[in-house]
Amino acid sequence: MSDPTPENLTQAQKAEQVRDMDLLRFATAGSVDDGKSTLIGRLLLDSKSIFEDQLEAVEATSQSKGYDYTDLALLTDGLRSEREQGITIDVAYRYFATPSRKFIIADTPGHVQYTRNMVTGASTADLGLVLVDARQGLTEQSRRHAVILSLLRVPHLVLAVNKMDLVDFSEEVYEKIHAEFTQFATKLNIPDLEVIPISALQGDNVVNRSENMPWYSGPTLMHHLEHVHVASDRDLVDVRFPVQYVVRPKSDEHHDYRGYGGMVAGGVLKPGDEVVVLPSGMTSKIAGIDLFDQEVTEAFPPMSVTVRLEDDVDVSRGDMIARPANAPKPSQDIDAMVCWMTNEPLRPRQKLAIKHTTRSARTLVKDIQYRLDVNTLHRDQETKELGLNEIGRVQLRTTVPLLCDPYSKNRTTGSFILIDEATGVTVGAGMINSGS
Repeated sequence: MSDPTPENLTQAQKAEQVRDMDLLRFATAGSVDDGKSTLIGRLLLDSKSIFEDQLEAVEATSQSKGYDYTDLALLTDGLRSEREQGITIDVAYRYFATPSRKFIIADTPGHVQYTRNMVTGASTADLGLVLVDARQGLTEQSRRHAVILSLLRVPHLVLAVNKMDLVDFSEEVYEKIHAEFTQFATKLNIPDLEVIPISALQGDNVVNRSENMPWYSGPTLMHHLEHVHVASDRDLVDVRFPVQYVVRPKSDEHHDYRGYGGMVAGGVLKPGDEVVVLPSGMTSKIAGIDLFDQEVTEAFPPMSVTVRLEDDVDVSRGDMIARPANAPKPSQDIDAMVCWMTNEPLRPRQKLAIKHTTRSARTLVKDIQYRLDVNTLHRDQETKELGLNEIGRVQLRTTVPLLCDPYSKNRTTGSFILIDEATGVTVGAGMINSGS
């Protein structure tokens, strides 16, 4: 029997293929004019991930602006205001794939006033890509971006020393920046660091190896992105399955079907496993795990599946399925780092809505312990409020217990968002240190 072709694959088979294809989420960061958008355009172009008419449109726009080169940044700076100012304002997401991996890029802005946008774009990233201009070296913004990526526990970091063509591909310039950043990174929580000299404009060491830098023996940027190992970054020990919705088809075909849909946030789930449903504490065993219209033998992060239990226990949205001997401790007093995202400052005694995994509640701001200067790592303990784009350590008290873990252990169950109850607008993002 011949292998199935893409035309006659079932939906489940297609889903299986998509899941098997490795995915890397990475966020870019850098100062204005460091070349982030140009680099992403180069990645898309050299990996043949843009259509011919897209390239023709960019070439035409570049000519109309009087450029003597194709401005690849136009592929990502989609907002008119961004094109006019030549800067990235919003988080631009781009998707592309090579034969060995799929990629989701979050192109984040470099300005300090858009820190909240960077936090949003990097919060789900497996890898952070910080660009520096070889002529400028490390700047205050470069350090700030590295600090934010470290706070967000992004496990892999690449420092791309860009515009090497403008310093005559100097090894000395590269080594100086390499040494300075490596020393700075020792103060941060960066498990994996790679420093790569590139020219995004000319394509040196982006997808193809540069002939202009024979002294560099490391990987090209694309080779590193394709081969960096991210599967082990996820928590595969502590089972965490926040229930998003109860699946009850109520059809003739599935008359008695009852399952619990959601995304696996940690651990590995298998049929026959004993589990506990929190916060009720009721125990049962997994009867089966469904993905689309087929049953699977196991589920792991970040798969979205439907879990069926052997017993008819009361389970609803916001509950969490875990292992009895390794369950998260319900917590109402939350100690967290919060990035504030709105003009009205965050102050003690303020009341907000909080969303943690699939559970929603209300919370009271008990105290602001300090504001963190993300440029110097200085802790300002005198401040009693957090302004727009500021990050600080905050004590919260929630109306109902949250089933949380420290952010350092699980980025999904260790994070939350704060919402203004009156407007429904997200006003803060938090990373849990501990709960009690």
